[in-house]
Amino acid sequence: MPAEPSNRLLTDRLLRSWLRCRRRAWLDRYGDPGQRLWNAHRALQLDDQQRCFVSLLERRPQAGAAACAAGAPAVVGVRLRGSGPAGLALEGHPPLLRRTSGESRWGAYAYQPVMARQGRRLTREHRLVMGLWGQLLAGWQQGPVSHGLVVAAGSGRLERERLALGEGLQRQLQEALPKLAADLERPQPPPLVSDRKKCVLCSWRGFCDREAALQGHLSEVSGIGAKRRELLIELGLPQLSALAGADPEALADALEVHGEQHREVAARLVAQARVQQRGEPLRLPVEPAQAAMALPELRTAAGVLVYDIESDPDARDDFLHGFLRIERGADGRWPDWQTADIGSYRPLLALHEHGEARLWRRLRRLLAATPADWPVLHYGETESIALVRLAQRQGASERELAALRRRLVDLHQRLRRHWLLPVNSYGLKAVAGWLGFAWSQKGVDGARCLLWWRQWRGDGTPAGRGSLHGLRRIFRYNHDDGRATWAVASWLLAQDAALPAPTGGATTPVGTETSRVIPSPVTSWGSARA
Repeated sequence: MPAEPSNRLLTDRLLRSWLRCRRRAWLDRYGDPGQRLWNAHRALQLDDQQRCFVSLLERRPQAGAAACAAGAPAVVGVRLRGSGPAGLALEGHPPLLRRTSGESRWGAYAYQPVMARQGRRLTREHRLVMGLWGQLLAGWQQGPVSHGLVVAAGSGRLERERLALGEGLQRQLQEALPKLAADLERPQPPPLVSDRKKCVLCSWRGFCDREAALQGHLSEVSGIGAKRRELLIELGLPQLSALAGADPEALADALEVHGEQHREVAARLVAQARVQQRGEPLRLPVEPAQAAMALPELRTAAGVLVYDIESDPDARDDFLHGFLRIERGADGRWPDWQTADIGSYRPLLALHEHGEARLWRRLRRLLAATPADWPVLHYGETESIALVRLAQRQGASERELAALRRRLVDLHQRLRRHWLLPVNSYGLKAVAGWLGFAWSQKGVDGARCLLWWRQWRGDGTPAGRGSLHGLRRIFRYNHDDGRATWAVASWLLAQDAALPAPTGGATTPVGTETSRVIPSPVTSWGSARA
């Protein structure tokens, strides 16, 4: 694709994309819009911004340049233009301008840009985008802008922080803008980033996922981040195929100089690459002190509870605790996860006005309504940490806490201990997708569920809440998460049932060719990405 002239307009949106990922900015300008995937992250940002601005302002803001000339306390909808280093044309769209003391072309007042921050601290992205707004606003209002205002939704209050727009920040901005322009002049997009964990938030993730898979990019191998990828490339292992062909012991020796932790994972990385290359799962040998079965707790249990939490991490709010009650059949068999109606689903909403004590009482009653030997299955550590900490805050005895911990079974931990799978992530979406599980609501993830929750919650009062339809969508998504968790548990149970009788033989080292591979009973369903 031909490059555009170097003086093509640079916007704050392009700068924001570039600071997150150089490749993303290029795709924002030149990429095929039809290949962009909608995600809830941007909608969550706008929702959070709206709530922060409502808390900040006493009245509705006015719009446009005329409102600034009239001295309105708050103004939206202003487009700022100016020039930058090497004649670059710049444009910014600050979401809010707030009147402050100072001098401007309109008289004895001026404006400062306002930004709503997500996350717990200011990042380079926040600072440079605010610096661009300050530079353009200073030229437009013909008066200096010494500070910007950053607001964020804290726990029960609005956090405010003044961000100095001094010379140091302006120097950083003047260095960044020509680099952004140079990347946009490239005939091809910049290479894939080394650590692609944050790509889940990007609308171009599908496009880049396909390219990463074609390249055999090392970021596709579970367990390899940016630093480890650099080390492997230095050792002449630039792609998944090269890593799969490496000698585990030789790689461990080569990585040892960079730290013992790298040596310890070398064999597992090679084995993971081989598993992904071949498309077949690999059973891992376990220490003699560990159970050969992944889920020995389910061998005699008459039933299980599958537990999944939906959370608002910024607000530190676990707003939904969902339980799926599954009983073993009279014939001793567990229900097939592909059955449309598996067990009975019970959602518990954690509303602020009800308080944490009431939530704990409800959870205790629900847990007590099932036999104490029924395991509580969950995927990842979130549920166990949240439940135990809640119990501790509510004064649970040590005996009760110990009983609770015994019931909790982390499927993610058991899966990683016993198996390598041909997936590039061991998140629930990727693993359950590989098994053939599909969520009933297309394109829905935790971020979309959180957006639905914030929309339903409204201003936090009963009168301000949304429709029951939105709440039902949240319950449906959480129910599907529980069903997906049971799909993983069912697969582990099937593999446990295929175990041979113990022979007392020696344990085979991880990643060697003699490790026993048990073909998945669901490989005919294909491999699905998260």
